[in-house]
Amino acid sequence: MNIRVVLFAGALLLAAWLITRLIRTACYPLRDKVVLITGGSRGLGLVLARHICARGGNVALVARDPEELARAKADLAPRGGKVLIIECDLLDAEQIQSAVRRIIDRFGKIDILINNAGIIEVGPLEHLTQEDFERAMRLHFWAPYELISQIIPEMRIWGGGRIVNISSIGGKVAVPHMASYSASKFALTGFSDAVRAELARDDIHVTTVAPGMMRTGSHVNAKSKGKHDTEFAWFAASAGAPLLSMNADRAARKILAACRRGQPSLTLTFAARGAIVGNALCPNLTGYLMKFVNRFLPEAGGEEGNKSRAGSEVRRLIPDWLTRTADEATARNNESKR
Repeated sequence: MNIRVVLFAGALLLAAWLITRLIRTACYPLRDKVVLITGGSRGLGLVLARHICARGGNVALVARDPEELARAKADLAPRGGKVLIIECDLLDAEQIQSAVRRIIDRFGKIDILINNAGIIEVGPLEHLTQEDFERAMRLHFWAPYELISQIIPEMRIWGGGRIVNISSIGGKVAVPHMASYSASKFALTGFSDAVRAELARDDIHVTTVAPGMMRTGSHVNAKSKGKHDTEFAWFAASAGAPLLSMNADRAARKILAACRRGQPSLTLTFAARGAIVGNALCPNLTGYLMKFVNRFLPEAGGEEGNKSRAGSEVRRLIPDWLTRTADEATARNNESKR
């Protein structure tokens, strides 16, 4: 009898939790919302924009490449909603401020800010320079900081809003051969988590997203140093592995649902959750495991390894079937150079 009571109570709690999630999501529809997406011209940013437009929302895409932005706008045109594209270098604070003003002048407000723009650079520490770390920090931390600083006063006037910071599993668990990326993503995660409670009093809800590997097609634009071919090989294989990575459309749906609920945190992929839980419960074991994994990663290269190369520029050492799903996403999500 006691077991039945416990199971019944557990079922009621689970049902109540699910109903609450559905209600909170439904109470914040995307229709007519204005969403600023950095890095919105390709990859996950473009996939998010597609879902928002399909639900009647309006998007402002901020990115550096005018040709990518034009293709993204053409992609979104038949999906509904209004689309504004802005060429902007997020490493420049003045350009960020100008972009925010243009969006507000066009739409009158910004309901949701999605800090999605990022760069991935893989390679041994020996080849990473101070400039690599500074560039990663400026894009992954200082750009979101500047955008949030510009938009918070406006959101307070409008009565609230949503901020989504796309961090990474690399911002929760440090990954070898990705030191600059992990360091900058740790900074974004800490900042995002820190301001959440303070902004909640103004009805501004901050969601920190920690994705694992996603099949967005961005592996071809990831930079590598050291032995470029082998560095790209292990990264591309991970990006396309079904058990390690997540479909970009599924990831986008989960991110937007968490945003609409005002959910504090979202971790994507089972592997990423396992790594975070393992690091929290057994940090020493995780540390030893990372040392073991690093033994299988490429060693430092020669002087040529100091150059940074995109995945699309290096020789492929792995069979196409290992990266097929990721490569298909490359063409689908505007990641390929034309």
